[in-house]
Amino acid sequence: DKKQAQDRYARQAEDLSLLPQDNDDPEANETRAVKANFITPRDPVIETANGGRLPAVPFAEAERLNRFKDEAKHQGSGGGLQRIRRRTNELAAAQETQDGATMDDHMSGQSINTDAPLRSAIPPPRTHPLFPQLPLYGPPTLLRNLQTFGFRLSSALLSLAFLGTIVLGALFTTIPLALRHIYLRLTFRNPCARRPFYEEEKRRREARRETARIWKRQRQRQTHGYPMKQMDDADGTGQEHGFEPTEGGEDPLICDVSYYARRVGLDIEEYKVQTEDGFILALWHIYNPKDYTPRSSTHRSQDDPIVFPKEYPDRGNNNPTSAVPPSSDKRKYPVLLMHGLLQSSGAYCTNDDSSLAFYLAKSGYDVWLGNNRCGFHPQHQMLRYPDPRMWNWNIRQMGVMDLPALISRVLSETQFPKLGLVCHSQGTTQTFVALAKEQRPDLGEKISVFCALAPAVYAGPLIGK
Repeated sequence: DKKQAQDRYARQAEDLSLLPQDNDDPEANETRAVKANFITPRDPVIETANGGRLPAVPFAEAERLNRFKDEAKHQGSGGGLQRIRRRTNELAAAQETQDGATMDDHMSGQSINTDAPLRSAIPPPRTHPLFPQLPLYGPPTLLRNLQTFGFRLSSALLSLAFLGTIVLGALFTTIPLALRHIYLRLTFRNPCARRPFYEEEKRRREARRETARIWKRQRQRQTHGYPMKQMDDADGTGQEHGFEPTEGGEDPLICDVSYYARRVGLDIEEYKVQTEDGFILALWHIYNPKDYTPRSSTHRSQDDPIVFPKEYPDRGNNNPTSAVPPSSDKRKYPVLLMHGLLQSSGAYCTNDDSSLAFYLAKSGYDVWLGNNRCGFHPQHQMLRYPDPRMWNWNIRQMGVMDLPALISRVLSETQFPKLGLVCHSQGTTQTFVALAKEQRPDLGEKISVFCALAPAVYAGPLIGK
């Protein structure tokens, strides 16, 4: 009856909620699971009562939540129950034959036939063994917290042991090289001269020293009240007219990408981007301080988790970020750069003017640096750092969720229909995943050119053909 249907729905919703459900706790009631939204046919996210998003739940659990909700809603309606039973039977048959699965109402008209058109085909339950079904973590309990702590502790110990083995192995293999290095030093020879690019290294080292000396003299002139002279290529500094550095001197290692931009006469502003499963990503925008005014912190905050809306939100400023000074006759074309494994997009900014990001920015492009989930400062709309659901994702989610969210925000800010995409290593993997037939192939309509640097993909049977 209706009471039993409501109880089934309540129990399933509790298993997928953020917190254990308690009628006396308003926060728990506001974060209870309401329904599952399917971003792709195999990527459901849970929507909570307060509009939040919870990521990474198994397909069967998400489908069960929606089915129980429909049963509770249509109990007593003969037509509604027949529709629910028919969809349930279709799902069971599809799961038995491993040919596919029916989806919610918004998936009507799709086919499990592998020869179906691209926009109507439903992938098989497992698209590839490399992408197994993610585990289900329910609301936090004492037992689950203890289990999670045990996993974190054992992972830390195993990681340290693994890294220690690598370090020790490296030390043993470098013993012959170290002995040869010592021998060359004792015989008054330079062991570094044997390196292939030693002369280029010397030239760049001297250029950096000269740049530091010039910067020091400039600062001394400014301290004594004299105007600063613009540095140019004649000084051997590598700086160009029109881009005046606001940082200089010695080049320390700083975890601030904007510092390295200021060293070459540029600067960076950070945007916050929310994915469809609730993660908050960092998106860096490179600009020339002479012809661009940074946006306010409110403007750069995250939007609703909607990718490629029919109308982009009005943030109170109708001027796109790619707008250039009135003296110019064209806007800058947007280019998004995505980083590799265990990196951030600051990897594109580590070599002063020779850095790819700064080179493109000074060549007339509107450069954006995208960062994947859980980088330097992991953030989620609802989850916190210790929650295992914060880390329950793989490369598929980075391609299906992160990349479209970043592209959507760049296009929203620049008002361009497409952008250029440059990816390195892991970034190419998530792009190829996103463009696959079973994922989000429509993303290709938003990309004008895709430059894959060191592409990390497996061609499979194509290798033997």
